[in-house]
Amino acid sequence: MRISVFGIGYVGVVSCGCLAELGHEVIGVDVAAEKVAMLAAGRSPIVEEMIDTLIADAVHRGKLTATDDVVDAVSRTDVSFISVGTPSSADGSVALGAVDAVVAAIGRAIRGKTGPHAVVMRSTVPPGTAEDRVIPLLERESGRVLGHQLRYYSNPEFLREGSSVRDFRSPPFTLVGAPEGDNADVLREVYSPIAAPFHVAPWRVAESVKHISNVYHAVKLAFANEAGAILASYGVDAREAFRLLCEDKVLNVSSAYLKPGFAFGGSCLPKDVRSFLSLADARNLSAPFLKQLLPSNQTIIDRAFDAITRHGRLPISLFGLAFKQGTDDLRESPFVRLAERLIGRGYDLRIYDRFVQVARLMGANRTYIEREIPHLERLMVSSPEAALFTSRIAVIGHVAPEDRPALLAGLAGHIVIDLVGMDALRAHPDITYEGLCW
Repeated sequence: MRISVFGIGYVGVVSCGCLAELGHEVIGVDVAAEKVAMLAAGRSPIVEEMIDTLIADAVHRGKLTATDDVVDAVSRTDVSFISVGTPSSADGSVALGAVDAVVAAIGRAIRGKTGPHAVVMRSTVPPGTAEDRVIPLLERESGRVLGHQLRYYSNPEFLREGSSVRDFRSPPFTLVGAPEGDNADVLREVYSPIAAPFHVAPWRVAESVKHISNVYHAVKLAFANEAGAILASYGVDAREAFRLLCEDKVLNVSSAYLKPGFAFGGSCLPKDVRSFLSLADARNLSAPFLKQLLPSNQTIIDRAFDAITRHGRLPISLFGLAFKQGTDDLRESPFVRLAERLIGRGYDLRIYDRFVQVARLMGANRTYIEREIPHLERLMVSSPEAALFTSRIAVIGHVAPEDRPALLAGLAGHIVIDLVGMDALRAHPDITYEGLCW
């Protein structure tokens, strides 16, 4: 294909070299004359492993040229990739001035062109940029309507400086944000030589994935550094401890727990977080990231409480009381803490949990609930129907599979606060649905 790449920085130069290596005809475009001259001469403007040879070879084979002429670049290509910088503004938000400028320039160039053109955003932009900013600007400047000889895709890159060529050649997946019904065939053709899963998602989702990927990397680094310092202060080889932690691919290095939902609880996580932080305190070690875990967890309960109470003093049914479905362990359950707050505010509350029978609770479990909710037995009901009979708000924590038909049948007319992301609730035609953080 014929591709123009706008922005000859790290991402742009690597894209130029690697797209040319795939066999495409590529034009690098930039406002900096020095970068354009270097690229046109077969020299890379950036320092990166393998990139010098890749650029020189692409220019030698006639697969890569460079220009500062936007109109010429757009007129001679079918697809324009945008790879300009998106630095931080003073308030921490993303500065999109360069994005606006290049989108407007490409749009004006498309206005004077015959035939279709696709614009692809590779720069890291916040969710909503496509619909709220780029597409309106592109349509206005091009004089075209999206879908009529004009296409726009989000195609975030996941390239690491130092290994970006290898990352381009062997990505974990290719992600494209597209409008509903658009299979992104243009980009499927661009990336067809690369053996990697190809995912098409809504624009906002695709834009979000790059953001949360980098935030997650920062989370892992902060966790490893703070936890490592605490371990080292007790004579532990932290690198060996983390090596073994990563051997667990079922929970530790996996998709486990990476699903938005309700707060954590139970007899292990809160206790062990407090225990680990006490080790830091005993050595006078700062652990600002780790010390926000429990306060952060509390804000999830606060968010659920606010979502319920903003509807006024309507009677409530709560589904799920144990910290996890299929157990009767109530110790430090976030559902217990939520119920406790609602009771304290005088709400009419009924609770259903198939696996919690107050009379059978024993030991520390019984002691805990008698301290937190002394009259729990009067609030518990024996069926979903009984919980829903008088309620107007249904708060869904967890529901056993065998109880879901009765739950769904009895929800008509309810306001439903979904704390766990149950797909069947979203599709329910007769409820007012609210997800906790989705």
